[in-house]
Amino acid sequence: MKTGIQGIRIRRAAAVVVTTSAVLAAGALTAAPAQAVTAPSIVAKGGYAMDDATGKSLYTKAADTKRSTGSTTKIMTAKVVLAQPNLNLDAKVTIQKAYSDYVVKNNASQAHLIVGDKVTVRQLLYGLMLPSGCDAAYALADKYGSGTTRDARVKSFIGKMNSSAKSLGMTNTRFDSFDGIGNGNNYSTPRDLTKLARSAMKNSTFRTIVKTKTYTAKTITKTGSTRTMGTWTNTNTLLNSYSGAIGVKTGSGPQAGACLVFAATRNGRTVIGTVLASTTYAQRATDATKLLNYGFAKKV
Repeated sequence: MKTGIQGIRIRRAAAVVVTTSAVLAAGALTAAPAQAVTAPSIVAKGGYAMDDATGKSLYTKAADTKRSTGSTTKIMTAKVVLAQPNLNLDAKVTIQKAYSDYVVKNNASQAHLIVGDKVTVRQLLYGLMLPSGCDAAYALADKYGSGTTRDARVKSFIGKMNSSAKSLGMTNTRFDSFDGIGNGNNYSTPRDLTKLARSAMKNSTFRTIVKTKTYTAKTITKTGSTRTMGTWTNTNTLLNSYSGAIGVKTGSGPQAGACLVFAATRNGRTVIGTVLASTTYAQRATDATKLLNYGFAKKV
């Protein structure tokens, strides 16, 4: 009988040893640190990326340093237009000579709108965001600003841009133009522009426009006939080069350098961000690609 009892005790002790070893082994496995994702090095002087769903920061480089933003300003131009009460996207705007003169004078990017044509607000938004038309930006500011003169309406529209920035908590941003050309007081930061883009992307019309690669508009001429405009091509090359890219807007200028506000969705997750003051158009796309890859690799 003693031998039986001793045998049971021995088997129980062995079982305890085996169980304990298994627990220790399992603990060792779970305690092993996850492979760290190395933050990328980018050429752009400023960069920021966030998880769209949570708003959590994923990457920062001089993210709160104020810089010239170039045509990324036009994200706010579009946002202000799309926020207008009782907005009619099919309302027609007659293109004025002042818009054409403006882009010629400033050697600005344009949608090549033709004086006298009647263009819908929807078409102007495509002309604003795809070829980065400063003539389209001027037309929209003139349409949706308040005042009896064009200058007054433009000033009013820019006021709406700054009010919207304030409401979004863009504390390091100031707009003094409708298109980013500016008068020396047009600036933002990678973090602020990403906040802006995140908000703008909640609008379905905005989302549709900024992910569109090409667009052809048919406008009404001053004689009443229909004219087919040239095809507008989106300046955001990520739409062609990065799987899951859904926007948002390029920018450039002597002070701004090469800028890009970007967003992409993969496996139901969206990463959104900004690079400012990169060196070339190709480099800004490379910088953005690095931040997107890093953002998707990071756990949130």
